[in-house]
Amino acid sequence: GVTGDEIDRIVYVACRERSLYPSPLNYMGFPKSVCVSVNEVICHGIPDTRKIVSGDIVNLDVSTCHQGLHADLNETFLVGDCDEDSHRLVEATYNALKQAAALIRPGTMYRQLGGVIEAEAARHACSVVTAFCGHGIGRLFHGPPDIPHFKRNKAVGVMKPGHVFTIEPMLNLGKAKEKMWPDDWTAVTKDGSRSAQFEHTFLVTEDGCEVLTARPGFRREDMPAYSANAFKS
Repeated sequence: GVTGDEIDRIVYVACRERSLYPSPLNYMGFPKSVCVSVNEVICHGIPDTRKIVSGDIVNLDVSTCHQGLHADLNETFLVGDCDEDSHRLVEATYNALKQAAALIRPGTMYRQLGGVIEAEAARHACSVVTAFCGHGIGRLFHGPPDIPHFKRNKAVGVMKPGHVFTIEPMLNLGKAKEKMWPDDWTAVTKDGSRSAQFEHTFLVTEDGCEVLTARPGFRREDMPAYSANAFKS
């Protein structure tokens, strides 16, 4: 029964209470403080008055700026009674990010990440969206390097201590192809199949990584094992 607009209002108020700026707001014309992407929406969904209902899967992409530095996080939630395919999709997407995160350490080539993401997707009979990628982040909301989520990509660069970037795989139950809505922001699956996404902001350390956007109380050295209960709403 909650609408995207109501979620947007909550995010905006929470940011202001913490002296943060919601990074998406007015970014290249984006009109809201958070991206709300439901069911077949791959990413960059603009919050509106549609009510979320049982059976939906909903991705919330929250990005903030604090003292000139950005961070980016998103998770996909299972609302009420979701079907088995939706559970399979959400778990596969989370595990694809977890597999990629396990490779983060000095010396890893950025192009290696896409291979493990696509392999995890294939194990769950899902496809990987190729039109969008992870990215460097910090004083710029989006910067180099680009981090594709598919194998045999041409990403440039090797991880070094101090690098900060996002990994944000988007997986579909159907084919990987996307199309854009007339608002020029909302990307949806071309075949109408459901899509899920997970994202963290990572820091490369001397011997591994730190998950800068980990939930409070969780280890920052790696991602926990998937639990559906953590993403049920």
